[in-house]
Order: sequence, then structure tokens, then C-alpha cells
Amino acid sequence: MTAPRPSRSSRPSRPSDPPRHPWHVGDALALRYAEGAAPETDAWSLEKHVESCASCATRVSAAVRAGAAGPVLAEVRSALLTSLGHRTASAPAAPAERAAAPKSPLGRGARLWWAVGPALRGSWVVAVLLVVGGAYGLAYGAGVQGARSLLLAVSPALPLAGVAVSYGRHADPLYEITAATPSGGLRLLLTRTAAVLAVCVPLLTAGGALLPPVAGFPGAAAWLLPGLALTLAALALGSFVGCRPAAATLGGGWLLAVTGPLLGQSDAGGGPGATALTTYLSGPAAQGGWAAAALACAALLALRRRSFDHLEPR
Repeated sequence: MTAPRPSRSSRPSRPSDPPRHPWHVGDALALRYAEGAAPETDAWSLEKHVESCASCATRVSAAVRAGAAGPVLAEVRSALLTSLGHRTASAPAAPAERAAAPKSPLGRGARLWWAVGPALRGSWVVAVLLVVGGAYGLAYGAGVQGARSLLLAVSPALPLAGVAVSYGRHADPLYEITAATPSGGLRLLLTRTAAVLAVCVPLLTAGGALLPPVAGFPGAAAWLLPGLALTLAALALGSFVGCRPAAATLGGGWLLAVTGPLLGQSDAGGGPGATALTTYLSGPAAQGGWAAAALACAALLALRRRSFDHLEPR
């Protein structure tokens, strides 16, 4: 006679179904994160988790404040609060209160502005507007026939100036801090480069299209591929020597090669300057060469992406 089978409710729980516990940041991981020694994947997980966990936010904050970066962070925080008009005497909110507070769309907007801010403020945007305005003044005020060709020659170098003044230890007061975080490095550099191009492309292309055309010269959009290739080349070279020296070297070399012949002739409608600019920008061979150069620089930049995780050489 066979024994009765136990009912489903009386069966013991299988060891393969352990109760699931939520993941939290341990003291060891918080210490490694504060020292900058945590792997990138662990750092990303930690930063995402502390957005909604007050206890882990408190633990990580305490580890960072107790580390070597604590005094620097305190000074930076005080300077930021002062520049934003906050009263430094008022006590800051506790980490638990900040984590429990409801999320506001302004938080994402503030983070986005922090990421692209240096690329959209300061004298660089004013310089771009002055270049376009100067070309209009030469064309319609002074009657210079080659104003469009001059703008077309200068345009590929302007994004390099934007990258140089928006990233690096000389341009960003928080560079030392952001370079050591997962949100910094190449990701932040590409974000600010995209912001620079978002300003340059419409302003320079539309400005060139509205200027009087020059016979035999390429169209107003002919500078786009050269500008992209030079920008990627500056980023790739910047992984070796820093963004500012790389941008200055490539931008200066371009201006000497292209605008020198144009400025050395009385009329930009012909002569060696026209020949040089047409050779560099016009025709399928030239544009194809710039496209190939852009792809090669992008590949080198991908290979050198880890170099931006470290501080630029002084």
C-alpha cells in the first residue's frame, strides 16, 4: 500500500527560491566610490540607487565627505551656493530629506545645463555672432564681394574654439571633480561638443547662405564635413596633449592654410585664395576625403576613450 502524497501546502519550500532582498550600498563600495577606485559599472549602479534610497545616500555622502575630496567639495559647494544667491548661513537639507523629496523636472534641467553650460555661455557664442555679423558688415556695408568665402573659410575652425573653451582644466572650474566621475570624461566632452555644433551649424550655415554668392565657390554647407573632421581630430589629438593645445594647433593650421591666401589678395573672388578654398572644400574627392578623415578620427577617439578618465596634463 503506497503512502499518501503530501498536499501542495505541506511541501517544504525549495531552497532554490530564497526571499529576495533589495540591494543596498555597502560600506566597502561606498569607500571605493569615494576614493575613485570603484569599477565604472558599480559606480553607475551606485549613483542610480542613491537617487531613491535615503540611507545609502547618507552612507555615500559620509564616505565622500570623510575622504580626501571632502574639503574641496565643501569649498565648491559653498562657492556655488554663494554664486546662486543662497544664504550660506542656512543649514543644508539632510541627505535623507533630499532623497525623500519629490523629483522635479528642474533637477534634470539643471543637470543638463551643468553638462552643456560651458559650451553655451561666455565669450565664445558672442564671438560666433560677431564673425557672422562681421561677414554681413563686409558684404552689405563695405561691398566686399568675398565676404561669403571668408566666412566659409573661417567656419571649420570655430567649433574647435568652442570645444577648447568648454572643456578642460582651464575652462571648467569643476573639471577635477567631474573628470573622476562616470558622468565626466569622454561622455561629458561629447555632450559639450554636440552643444557647440548645435550652435555653429545653424548659425554659420544660414549666415553663409544669406550672403552674396561668389562665382566658382562651394555652397554655404560645404564647411560641414571639414568642420566635423577637424573637431573629431581635435578630440582625438586632445586625448594625447589636452583639448586646448589640440584645438589651437589644428585651428591655427587650418586658418593659415586657407585664410592666408584669401586675405593676401585684394578681391576674394579669384586668385590663389579662391583656388585653395575650392581645393579644400569643393568636389566629391575633397568631401569624400573629409568624410574618411572624420571616420578615422572617430575610430581613434573610440580607442583613446579611457584617456579622458584622467586629468589633462598641465
